[in-house]
Amino acid sequence: MRPPARRAARALSGAGLAAALLLPATGPAQAAPPARPPAADGKGQELPGMPSALDPDADQAECTPASGEKAKKQDWSRQRLDLDRLHRHHTGAGVTVALIGTGVAPDAAGLDGRVTAQGAAGDDCVGNGTFLAGLIAGTGGGTPGLAGVAPGARILALRGTDERGEAAAGPAAAAVRAATAAEADVIAVAVALPDRDGELTDAVADARAEGAVVVAAATPDPPRGGADEIPPRTYWPAGEPGVLSVADMLPDGTRPTGALPTTGIDLAAPGAGVVSGGPRGDGHYLGAGAAVAAAYAAGAAAVVRATHPDDSADAVAHRLTATAYPADIPQLDPYAAVTTVLGEPGANTRAERAAGPVTVRDTSAADRATDRATLFVVLGSAGVAAVLWAAFAIPRARARGWRPAEAGGTDGK
Repeated sequence: MRPPARRAARALSGAGLAAALLLPATGPAQAAPPARPPAADGKGQELPGMPSALDPDADQAECTPASGEKAKKQDWSRQRLDLDRLHRHHTGAGVTVALIGTGVAPDAAGLDGRVTAQGAAGDDCVGNGTFLAGLIAGTGGGTPGLAGVAPGARILALRGTDERGEAAAGPAAAAVRAATAAEADVIAVAVALPDRDGELTDAVADARAEGAVVVAAATPDPPRGGADEIPPRTYWPAGEPGVLSVADMLPDGTRPTGALPTTGIDLAAPGAGVVSGGPRGDGHYLGAGAAVAAAYAAGAAAVVRATHPDDSADAVAHRLTATAYPADIPQLDPYAAVTTVLGEPGANTRAERAAGPVTVRDTSAADRATDRATLFVVLGSAGVAAVLWAAFAIPRARARGWRPAEAGGTDGK
């Protein structure tokens, strides 16, 4: 795994909403990515955007309102990830994913009974954490086609931000430690910080030492003014060694225009025009950003842990990256991650599938034995045929007057 790369929070712009329209099917995850961006939904449906943080200048009592709109079809992201086929194989039951973000509403649609929230994490004013939880482990509520990657998994909700969605190293580090203490199988970090923090570094290292798969967004959302003047840099904790760094991608496999530049990205996953629910009501929202992509990768890690329970955290991360669709940034393929039989660590899985090594064995001794057996069968069959012929033909010949010649006979005289 490559160390550096980051991620964080961003509100959807008008352009983001336009890119977020629902799409027709794009085919299974193993198919090549579509060459064009998605077309708009035939019904012209638009959903409200889900922010990753609330405007600090807005009324402090104002939370993201409930959505009055519902998606009418499955979005492109779930079709790209081939979730319907994945769910026929496994749903991630028995696995706990700790989600570190703005919190998760325990009674949100599609999450009932499978969310445990620590402290203030049960109150999600922003709504982003609940949105991400739906992508990881939601059932889709009344819309099964909008289920998350691991709809059988449990969510442990932890705050890595303040109640308005502003991320900070202290809360993030405390949340990682709480996730480790709770023995979470997967830790999804939905915050990305521009500066490395020693406390957060130690917390992540301890989580990995205890066997957790740590997944983090590669970058934060770009600032409202755009990312043109921001040079490439590493964001944390995605840049920590062993952390699976995940970036957002468009339907054509490229990163969104204006996404913050970074290096060391391990995986790309859908991160624009993604549909999920929120903490209030049963309506749907559109979300975007690296945190959305990281949620999808965390759900995939949960299903891998459920189907390969003996795999270490490093083995799970390797499986996710080795089975990804090959591209400039490998693209997440949950079904392949769950079902592929991997070779030695570090091997190129796709190459293994296409042209695996062939073992040549010395079969000369077996061939000689086979030849002898074949000869015995042929001779035996000939002997049986001769006996059967004699038993049938000789009596008929005698009946017609034939007699065998006597030894020392006289030439027929």
